[in-house]
Amino acid sequence: MAFPRKERPVSDFVAARKIDEKISFVRNDHEVRGTIYKILENSVIVQISNKDADLIGVPSNLTVVAHKNYSVVE
Repeated sequence: MAFPRKERPVSDFVAARKIDEKISFVRNDHEVRGTIYKILENSVIVQISNKDADLIGVPSNLTVVAHKNYSVVE
């Protein structure tokens, strides 16, 4: 039996996000800047530099960041 998906309103912050937008977040005590690669319901996939990927200990230059854990860089 499948349950119908609940429609939830999207916050203004999430609705304003765009692909290729620059953001900043903190991971493992390091500030990382990256570019939004894909926007998901609760998070974004961010493309970061290979140097930053090594610095924060992730295996690739793509990482997931929750909407509440990043800020937009102007």
